[in-house]
Amino acid sequence: MVTDPISDFLIRIKNANQAQKTEVAMPFSKMKQSIANVLAKEGYIGEITKRGKKTIKDLVVELKYTEGKPMINGTQRVSKPSRRMYMSVAEIFPVKRGRGLLVLSTPKGVLTDKEARKENVGGEALFKIW
Repeated sequence: MVTDPISDFLIRIKNANQAQKTEVAMPFSKMKQSIANVLAKEGYIGEITKRGKKTIKDLVVELKYTEGKPMINGTQRVSKPSRRMYMSVAEIFPVKRGRGLLVLSTPKGVLTDKEARKENVGGEALFKIW
């Protein structure tokens, strides 16, 4: 049993990138799927597919590389199960001078830092990615 599914999601992607894999599979959840959709929309990962039977489903994420190097250079978990971190709109700043993303869980769904500022909502800061 994984105590922090979002950290597990990030670590699986990081390990697969280091091993130069083309795709990585992980247990399915709606939260992981919505995070993967945000990362795919921003161009960090490729296609996302859901496969499996009724109760046992996997989320398969295609990894992207440019010139043999992974698109994802690093991640940092902000909010953890032991310490939740919430941010208002005024506290949301660009990551790595705009070259990275802050992914937030807001009342309007999972959003990037830019989208959250545009929608004028705050929320739980999940992780940073660059």
